[in-house]
Amino acid sequence: MKILLSGTASDSHTWNLVYLQLFLGELGHEVVGLGPCVDAEELADACRRHAPDAVVLSSVNGHGYRDGLAAVRRLRAEPALAAVPVVIGGKLGVAGRPQETETARLLRAGCDAVLGDDLDALRGFLAARVHGGVPA
Repeated sequence: MKILLSGTASDSHTWNLVYLQLFLGELGHEVVGLGPCVDAEELADACRRHAPDAVVLSSVNGHGYRDGLAAVRRLRAEPALAAVPVVIGGKLGVAGRPQETETARLLRAGCDAVLGDDLDALRGFLAARVHGGVPA
């Protein structure tokens, strides 16, 4: 499975992306890493260029909700990208705990999963897509 891995627009952290690239690679996925500070338009361009099977967005700075919302809305606005599975995780808000309202908005906007820091949930999410919707 080809995964497009990206930081969010305002997040300059890279250690999370390096860790996730190694994690996803060890699971057998082909990973295209875009790096930090990727805005919604850059993400859409990369999706058109690489045709990923899924997009994984990661945030550490606490603005993942805002940036993720813009990113998923941009992808869903383009018919060719509207069906690409998008998952977001990491620190999505500055409150330090999951916010149900923000999670619900991300899901309504088109995120297929909002996972926080749960790598097992990410593994399961991706495995379900590899096995046709049936968790491994």
